[in-house]
Amino acid sequence: MRLVAVLLVAFVAAVLTAEAAPVEELFQQFGLFGTWARDCRQDASPANPHVRITTLNPGQVIEEHDLGTSYALNHYSMISAERLSDEQLSVEVIFQPGTDAEERQKLIFRVRSGTRRTMFNQPDEGEVRVKDGIVLPQRIKTPTLKKCK
Repeated sequence: MRLVAVLLVAFVAAVLTAEAAPVEELFQQFGLFGTWARDCRQDASPANPHVRITTLNPGQVIEEHDLGTSYALNHYSMISAERLSDEQLSVEVIFQPGTDAEERQKLIFRVRSGTRRTMFNQPDEGEVRVKDGIVLPQRIKTPTLKKCK
């Protein structure tokens, strides 16, 4: 019985002291900071979104999606991140933080060979919007973005 209690205490202590890598550190490891687009030389548009990932304050990772001058910027504030594999990163975000449209979402990015693609998107308690890189229900692929700078 004592052995079980000791093992339980050791397990709880290990879980409480183990820290996941901070969002900023994982984004750095995946090389995500900077600007991404289908074609970096062309202006932002719905067919050529420009995605900019920056830090405003230490530990605060922000992503902005520019779809062109006719559209408002989409803002994402990263809450947490988890490495799923060498090419996949799962993130919890707040979409449009501080607005009436604010929404928590889970996303999975595939990052490889200087490209980035959204493979999964689901709002909290909502239906899946992107699965396996396909936007549902339109059945179109999410864009593969290249690193611009």
